[in-house]
Amino acid sequence: MSTSAHTAHQSILIVDFGSQVTQLIARRVREAGVYCEIAPYSQAEAAFARLRPRGIILSGSPASVCDADSPRAPQALFDSGLPILGICYGQQVMSAQLGGVVEATHIGGEGGEFGRAFLTVTRDCALFDGLWQVGERHQVWMSHGDKVTRFAPGFAIVATSDGAPFAVIADEERRYYGTQFHPEVVHTPDGARLIANFVHKVCGITGDWSMAGYRASKIADIRAQVGDGRVICGLSGGVDSSVAAILIHEAIGDQLTCVFVDHGLLRMHEREQVEQLFRDHYNIPLIVVDASDRFLAGLAGVTDPEAKRKFIGGEFINVFDEQARAIGGADFLAQGTLYPDVIESVSFTGGPSVTIKSHHNVGGLPARMRMALVEPLRELFKDEVRALGRELGLNDQFVGRHPFPGPGLAIRIPGEVTREKCDILRKADAIYLDEIRQAGLYDAIWQAFAVLLPVKTVGVMGDARTYDHVCALRAVTSVDGMTADIYPFDAAFLSRVATRIINEVPGINRVVYDYTSKPPGTIEWE
Repeated sequence: MSTSAHTAHQSILIVDFGSQVTQLIARRVREAGVYCEIAPYSQAEAAFARLRPRGIILSGSPASVCDADSPRAPQALFDSGLPILGICYGQQVMSAQLGGVVEATHIGGEGGEFGRAFLTVTRDCALFDGLWQVGERHQVWMSHGDKVTRFAPGFAIVATSDGAPFAVIADEERRYYGTQFHPEVVHTPDGARLIANFVHKVCGITGDWSMAGYRASKIADIRAQVGDGRVICGLSGGVDSSVAAILIHEAIGDQLTCVFVDHGLLRMHEREQVEQLFRDHYNIPLIVVDASDRFLAGLAGVTDPEAKRKFIGGEFINVFDEQARAIGGADFLAQGTLYPDVIESVSFTGGPSVTIKSHHNVGGLPARMRMALVEPLRELFKDEVRALGRELGLNDQFVGRHPFPGPGLAIRIPGEVTREKCDILRKADAIYLDEIRQAGLYDAIWQAFAVLLPVKTVGVMGDARTYDHVCALRAVTSVDGMTADIYPFDAAFLSRVATRIINEVPGINRVVYDYTSKPPGTIEWE
């Protein structure tokens, strides 16, 4: 979160033990109108002293409390007298540090719980106030092997489940609470309200944080960071980089120059749309670079997804470096990096979260470049970026556009990327999105796109044998991009799309639909 905004807001400190969904806790806190910051456990004591929060939340973790070198919360947090909510590993580490017992259970072994579960409320507590009553059963989302087997002195059991006898524990006197389940994920239907109860009713925070406040604090941050320097912005034309560019332009005006790189991996008509929006509508200085030949040449023979991403990221940096020199130098490079990009690449704040995949716009700049990064959206999820876009005056049609990855079609073409494959995929993708819009489904879907598979199949068209590519269609619903479910198209829609693609796109003779949720898959194929 912003390093300056905490001075104006009552806040919550979230201690990160490496969970992939730690930032979802921050989302729930922000949805409750409360400012928060995330700090890795190793830096939590310093963050606590700087932030002076009104409450503390301990996150989950891939670690086991039972391991000797597993992370612990600083004792200063428990000595502070502030309310504490421990989630999953957070409950376990709090119990262990305060005198309870945690026992290990191997994943898949007896005692663990993974996925939807039901707990029974056994006692009232402030966390449940106005929400859950004694004797009721409620759905939650569990993901734990270890479990608390003896709670610490002062705690009482307030809810149980089949796999977690201490599903929720509470020490009302000290205002300590622990949930074995994850209230931050959407699969716990009442989770956001439980977190809101903690921050409002337990911590006593009224809530004064909003997207308007974020906008104001980020503008102040950008001005403080940039000073009288010059910024060059990597513009893709998507929602993220566009919102970042408009926010930065609002902060520093003509100190910003946008650079749009056509790497040959764009959607249909993307370049024309970008030029129209930024030159004609916003009058923001824009340089358009046709670098398709160099990107496609560099991708020749490359099949590994990580190698693709790293090459594209590196080549983007090369292009920006060249353009910065061409305009007389720039002090900063601005990007529309979002938090899901960061958490899947490296830990957001230096904590121990596990890397899922690297992102082309995450990881800093090479030493040879004398530019620092400006990333005003780095703490936000996609829906929050859209809210910020509306706050900046962008219309709903623009801010509601589906996400499009920086590496573009390169990660939607498993295997080697060629110009021919890009042209084939571009046409198929345009037809798919056109049918979605005609059916009135675009806004109901988080992200939809086509993938050109690295296999060919035999077909028959006009009594002649064909041997062409397979096209996979992907469409998911999501709140934040961290988890996603497939969109349940009816058979008639999929048949109509497949027929159009096969008839109108030479090179494709078979169409399939991807039914994989996230997890276990990611939204993109690479």
